[in-house]
Amino acid sequence: MDWQSESPDLWAFLESLHRGEILSGTVAAIERFGVFVSLDDGPGHPLFPGVGFITLPELSWQPVESATDVVAVGQRVSCGFLQFDTHNAEARLSLRALSPDPFRPFADGTMTGRTLRGTVVRVLPFGACVTVGDGVVGLVPFRELQGRPAAGLPVSFRVGDETPVLVTDVDPSGRRVFLSCPEDAQ
Repeated sequence: MDWQSESPDLWAFLESLHRGEILSGTVAAIERFGVFVSLDDGPGHPLFPGVGFITLPELSWQPVESATDVVAVGQRVSCGFLQFDTHNAEARLSLRALSPDPFRPFADGTMTGRTLRGTVVRVLPFGACVTVGDGVVGLVPFRELQGRPAAGLPVSFRVGDETPVLVTDVDPSGRRVFLSCPEDAQ
């Protein structure tokens, strides 16, 4: 569809937005792939329930399984504008852009070799994902991964279990934390 000629008001509105601008609206629909937002100052969208769209990763700094864990239809939201999606003629938005990134303070205050308590949030074939701070999830690899030795067996990790973990690497640029099991916990 040629959005520019079919919906010139919508196109003009989207072109007028600037990265980082704060937009407000109402959650119009929740799908498995994201959230449609009807923007207060925006026109309607000819195909979608809202002219704004938030992907799952942009809902929160915390891992999100379902958008309904964060928002509800009819809820008022304020979001940061990320970009104009010209293919879908929608404003890509971010809820998490309006809250501080919890990884920065974690990375600045956590040294390699430190033991933390965490909660297992996911067990994958290659490792366990463990929350180690507000919005910070680290990986305990089960086999050598990127030169890191194996840290545990999949059977020893169950979702919801609290466990001590040893910080083996903090990568601020990649927003990654690698963990292992402390010797006395194995």
